[in-house]
Parts: sequence; structure tokens; C-alpha cells
Amino acid sequence: MRPSHLALVLLVILVWGVNFAIIKVGLVGVPPLLLASLRFILAAFPALLLVRPPKLPLRLYLAFGLTMSVGQFAFLFSAIHAGMPSGLASLVLQSQSFFTLLLTALWLREKWQANQLVGLLLAAGGLLLIGSAHGASMPLTGFLLTIAAAAMWACGNIVSRAVGRHGPINQLAFVVWASLVPPLPLFALSWLIEGPAAITSALHNFSLQSFGAVAYIAWASTLFGYAVWNFLMSRYAVNRVAPFTLLVPLVGLTTGWLAFGEQLQAVHLAGGALLMIGLAVNLFGAPLLARLKLKM
Repeated sequence: MRPSHLALVLLVILVWGVNFAIIKVGLVGVPPLLLASLRFILAAFPALLLVRPPKLPLRLYLAFGLTMSVGQFAFLFSAIHAGMPSGLASLVLQSQSFFTLLLTALWLREKWQANQLVGLLLAAGGLLLIGSAHGASMPLTGFLLTIAAAAMWACGNIVSRAVGRHGPINQLAFVVWASLVPPLPLFALSWLIEGPAAITSALHNFSLQSFGAVAYIAWASTLFGYAVWNFLMSRYAVNRVAPFTLLVPLVGLTTGWLAFGEQLQAVHLAGGALLMIGLAVNLFGAPLLARLKLKM
């Protein structure tokens, strides 16, 4: 990978890792569902004026918007609002890889490879360890909401597979136009769950800090992140780019510790280590097994 491209991928990892702390900042004074709605409004406007919508069935835009966007971020923002440490959220959310494996097996009838099964078992053990240590520093509700967010991300991955069957498209343009789907459902949920008074108060007292958080989440994490990531994925093999996502929790955990003094128990660290080892086995296990077979 060229040095300039390596710098770009590391910048995206930094942006995505810090994103979890920025969400926590944005939730100060803004209810989670309303914050998620505002995030997608800024992600769509004014970007949709600059890119044309890919020619895809409307159902794919709706499915992607309701799973990857409404489902994932309604649960994730609510989890952090409920007290889930931002750094730990960045770690637990990576379980989406294994929910994706489960869904592809159930819906697409894909067979698991040995390394995927081993990785799944390691990650499941890690999640059980993390979940067992719920308490004041990590409410069980926050942990379960983060798991739900990971499951919805996995559903969005299945939709992305369906999008890919329509041939090469401008992925950034798809994300921008799919961002038109979430604002209204999220606002409706905010109205029903958080209440009109909370919405009115948040908008009336909307601060520069709140706008900065929403702008970062929408423009830096979503639009810049996806644009650079798709640029790199189009120029390099997936197995050379995708492993860098393993660094996101490292950045997230470090940022949470530096910004908010988030402390993890030993059991959190052990569970996180198992989860990350499971992800690594899932990513790198197949090539290693193939090499071992060739040597034998």
C-alpha cells in the first residue's frame, strides 16, 4: 500500500474510533433518537445535491435505511445514553461480524469455514465475559442495546450484499441517498419515546457543541469515512484493507479513557481480548489454514 493511502486508512480508523466519544458528547442535551435523526439529515443535505442516486430498487434503499441506519444507530445512541462506556461500545459493536456470519448461514445458506466457527466461539465467550461484568460502570441495558445495534448492522450487511448483486455502484452516493430514509422514522420514535417536551427543549437549547457533534458524526464519520474507505477498497484487495478495522476499538477505548476517564474491569479486558482474537481468527484464519495444508 502506498504511504499516502496508508495514511488515509489510518486517518479513517482514527475518525471512526473517536466517533464513539463524539456521540457521547452529542448526547449531552440531545436525546439519542433525536440525535440520530439529526445525524442523517446532515448526512443527506447538502450531499445529495452533489451526487446522483444509483439506479437501485426502492426496497433496497428502504431496507438499508431501516436496518443499517435506523436500527443500528437508534440502539447504539440509546446504549451510550443509558450508560454504556463509549470505548466499550466501540469494542462490543464489532460483534456485528459474527451476527453477519449467522445471518448469511440462515438466509443465504452460506457454509461456515472452520476458522469462522472458531472465531465465533471465541467472540461469544468474550461477549459473555463482558456482559457478566455489568454494573455501575456498564449497565446491562447499555450492553444489550449495543448487542442489538451490532445485530442491526449485520442485517444492513445482508442488504449491502443484495445491493452488490446489482453490479458496481457509487457506494457513497448510495449511502447519501439512503440517508433520506432514517430521519422521519427516527424523529417519529423520538416523539413517541422521548416526548415532544424533550425534543422542544433540545432544539431550543441546541448548542454549538451539539452542532459540532452532529456535524462530525454526519460529515466526518459517515461521508468522509465512507468516501475514503470505498476509494481504498476499490484499489486494494479486501483482505489488505478490512483488517485495519480491528484498530477501531483500540482508538475507541483510548479516546474513552482520555476524554471521560472510562475505566475497564479486568473481566472487560479479558472479554475484549477474546472478542478481538475471534475477529482476527475470522479474518486471517482461512489463509493460515490454507498455507498449513500446502506445507503438509
